[in-house]
Amino acid sequence: MLKAILFDHDGTLVDSEEVHYQLWREIMRAYAVDLSAEEYRDYYSGIPTAKNALDLTVRHQLPIDAPSLAAQKHQVTRDYIARTAFPLMPHADATVRRFAATGAQLAVVTGSTRNCVDATLAAYQWQPLFSTIVSSEDVSNNKPAPDSYLLALQRLGLSAQEAIAIEDTAHGLQAATRAGITCVAVRNAMSQSHDLSNAIQVFNHLQEAADWVVQHYRF
Repeated sequence: MLKAILFDHDGTLVDSEEVHYQLWREIMRAYAVDLSAEEYRDYYSGIPTAKNALDLTVRHQLPIDAPSLAAQKHQVTRDYIARTAFPLMPHADATVRRFAATGAQLAVVTGSTRNCVDATLAAYQWQPLFSTIVSSEDVSNNKPAPDSYLLALQRLGLSAQEAIAIEDTAHGLQAATRAGITCVAVRNAMSQSHDLSNAIQVFNHLQEAADWVVQHYRF
């Protein structure tokens, strides 16, 4: 019996990867680096801020340390969500409410910060629908390590076999499968080049994923 749906946040529930790209691009311009969409898609999409900051400082030999660069990104992200919520991915609201209606527990398992998820849940009135949120602040080892998914299972009191994850990137997929959780993947514009072969199924949007889960699992 399926007892929980574990959603990634960025790129799965919310269409935030383009926003994150533009924010990173503005930061990098201050260091005379033109961060291309291709580079972001291939190296940074779906990756936690701290790791991206480290990779960017090394790859582009920036005159700033990684923690300071990450702090800049966290600040501009806070400024963004103070003005507006991330837009939803297609079919996200209907999918969340459809799964909530089954009685399954819902969780957000993200490499992003808690404030980003809180802003999404508040903007779309999802707070009552989610049982727990695991964010970057909750674990020492972020995705693709399995720690965030293992913590979500612990909080929900469930085994890996009682949950399914929905992800959009290779790193997220690796995190879920390393935790022993079956994962479906939903591609987006930023993850077209990602290796999602470990997913049980790969879909083009959330409605397709939800239809498949409902057809193949008993709640």
